[in-house]
Amino acid sequence: MLSKADNELLTRVGPGTQMGDLMRRYWHPIAALSQLDENPTKKVRVLGEDLVLYRDRSGNLGLVAERCPHRQASMLYGVPEAEGLRCAYHGWLFDAQGRCLQQPYEEAEDPDTTFRDRVRIKAYRVEACGGLVFAYLGPEPAPLLPKWDLLGLKNVYRDIGACVIPCNWLQIMENSVDPVHAEWLHGYFSNYVWSRLGKPERIRASRAHRKIGFDVYEYGIIKRRVLEGDDESHAAWKHGHPLVFPHLLKVGGFQWRVPVDDHNTLHFWYYTYAPAAGVQVPENEPIPYYDVPVPGPDEKGLPRWDLMDASSGQDIAMWATQGAIADRTTEILGRSDKGLVLYRRLLKENMEKVARGEDPMNVFRDPAKAANIVLHTEDASGRSRFAGASGKKADDSPIPGAANSAGRVGGASKYSPVLKNREGVEAVTLETVPAK
Repeated sequence: MLSKADNELLTRVGPGTQMGDLMRRYWHPIAALSQLDENPTKKVRVLGEDLVLYRDRSGNLGLVAERCPHRQASMLYGVPEAEGLRCAYHGWLFDAQGRCLQQPYEEAEDPDTTFRDRVRIKAYRVEACGGLVFAYLGPEPAPLLPKWDLLGLKNVYRDIGACVIPCNWLQIMENSVDPVHAEWLHGYFSNYVWSRLGKPERIRASRAHRKIGFDVYEYGIIKRRVLEGDDESHAAWKHGHPLVFPHLLKVGGFQWRVPVDDHNTLHFWYYTYAPAAGVQVPENEPIPYYDVPVPGPDEKGLPRWDLMDASSGQDIAMWATQGAIADRTTEILGRSDKGLVLYRRLLKENMEKVARGEDPMNVFRDPAKAANIVLHTEDASGRSRFAGASGKKADDSPIPGAANSAGRVGGASKYSPVLKNREGVEAVTLETVPAK
């Protein structure tokens, strides 16, 4: 268990908190770029701060405080101009750096006024990559946005799903270093869900874990495991999905867990898909966004079994039912929880780095190191794939089977518009990747 003080330390992310200081050293996905197509402004809340993301008429992105510094009106109603966002209330115009460019009435009454030069709106850096919009809320100089492998794949379809989960980000990330839950939640319980839905044909066998282990490596934590029926020699240890510090999981696709505030988490599912044989995907192919439903009790207080037939729904239910912030002072940890202990230790170590003025893990300032970062995964035989076995050809297009990801009922792919709407496209698992 954790002390109350340690639980507060690891879960609170607002301005001025130690975990908030650590999380502000990273770029966070805050929206799919396509979400700005219908409306060029979008309210977002990140690390306890209320902000507005916008795209101006020149196509430039900006992220500013939700309220105009003049009379506190919401910039959600702001009007995008050729440069910047104009407050709807009195027409004050702000650029992406937060500078006030125009104050129409003040300038009409006094053409020589320099008042606007003394007014700023809080603004943060934003950058688009792979169809996502990333924000950096930390101190300058800003680090480079890391280009994790799937973000740069060529000749693939992509889609982006998201939802806001009503719980703290840490209990979601702790799931990433809990391999044993897979056999029970996504095996035993999943079979129970299929039986409740009257679909016994979907019921399948699930192998039990016999050994689990964890290693800290360059980008985070790697899981290792031996399953029932495996040889328990060292060669049989399978390398599982990597936890990319501090809040990314690669499990076929990417799952980012972005703290909205202490009690809510913005969760992204990012998938790439190999096209049908002989099909070339245009580089400007639109990347659709979709909402992932958050399962909860129905009007009778009963489980929504139709939302629990994919691992996304099963996971969300377990995360959210721990409470808005899990009370770790009452937890009883066992041998299956050694990954949680390691991850918590890693968080503390990196908070201490920030307090000393050092860069924490996965803060990149060298362009060569921030580009095309290949993340470790596994194949069906447990054969590990590091850099040099990246699942990509020389032209950065995917080797068949390497593009991604979850099967049709894994992750959030049940809701995938790419799988639903494109002929000949199939999400394929890493198990199909030949060893290198």
